[in-house]
Amino acid sequence: MSGHSKWATIKRAKGAVDAKRGKIFSVLSKDITLAAREGGGDPNFNPRLRTVIAKAKAANMPADNVDRAIKKGTGELPGVTYEEIVYEGYAAGGVGLIVEVTTDNKNRSASEVRSTMGKNGGNLAGVGAVAFQFERKGQFIIDAAQIDEEKLMDIALEAGAEDIKNEEDHFEVITAMVDFDNVSQALSDADVETESSDLVYIPNVLMPIEDVDVARKVLHLIELLDGLEDVKAVHSNLDLADGLLNDEES
Repeated sequence: MSGHSKWATIKRAKGAVDAKRGKIFSVLSKDITLAAREGGGDPNFNPRLRTVIAKAKAANMPADNVDRAIKKGTGELPGVTYEEIVYEGYAAGGVGLIVEVTTDNKNRSASEVRSTMGKNGGNLAGVGAVAFQFERKGQFIIDAAQIDEEKLMDIALEAGAEDIKNEEDHFEVITAMVDFDNVSQALSDADVETESSDLVYIPNVLMPIEDVDVARKVLHLIELLDGLEDVKAVHSNLDLADGLLNDEES
């Protein structure tokens, strides 16, 4: 999983840039609305909503925005109907991509994703063409400065986590989907703050890239896709050769 860990590090480094773009509030608002629509507006009885609200607080999302998004989900306020869609495709070098979208217009989203891929060396694929190369898992990213690895292992593994990776400046906690809420609650009870916590697609088949130009094309496409309004997240099985993009990772 070394390739995935390097990719997770790249995503972590660009997280601050994503936040500055202002897109994060839009993504969180949609997630809150969907969570409230599916499981009710009380976070005490809705683990998914509780997790997203915690992410919203960590991102300094105003409480009024959170409350409004919940009420849209429960029907107390009028709002659009969102759908969650997953697109599969390939970038340059045969790198597999999973693109998660939350949208009120799936035709618009499909057109934007297809066009962005086509113009940047990628292409959409059929359902299942790429997904078999990934596993759906829970993922928590935690700054290494705030907790000792042994203590984190005690908390997370006891709550059901599958693995904990030490990436020097941060820890990556991986869980099965069914254990995501338990681990999230355990970390919260222990006052462990997460930089990110979400269900993600983790590659079990990696695509090694040793050509720097191809790697840059792949990362550029991912950045463009990630910047689309309806795109929630982009997952990749990119496996960068050691030291290939030290300037981009720093």
